[in-house]
Amino acid sequence: MLARVCSAAVNGIEAFPVEVEVSAGYGDTKIIIVGLPDAAVRESQDRVTTALNSSGFKFSYGRTTINLAPADVKKEGPSFDLPIALGMLAASEQIETDQLDNFIAVGELALTGAVSPVGFLSFLQN
Repeated sequence: MLARVCSAAVNGIEAFPVEVEVSAGYGDTKIIIVGLPDAAVRESQDRVTTALNSSGFKFSYGRTTINLAPADVKKEGPSFDLPIALGMLAASEQIETDQLDNFIAVGELALTGAVSPVGFLSFLQN
């Protein structure tokens, strides 16, 4: 199944929208993140899977592909943890909602599943 979550990132002082697409499918259990992620974004797969398990959700076995679009802009930092987690839950049908297009999800996840704020949320209020 395919899920899409809206997020955002900062490039210099400019904010831009980022679409987080998650596809949960069959195959070897593996998580792949594409779309020019930096090391902190690639590490999110470990934070997210641990946070989901700590929160009582099941890890989806099989191949999970996470696309951060637009693919031509580098994505930095842990702020994509929350949208990736929401996308993984929606793609694995552990949550059902038609509201993912109605908000922007930005946040770092602790290993316990708690959401930590990120430093650039002020641009969302403008």
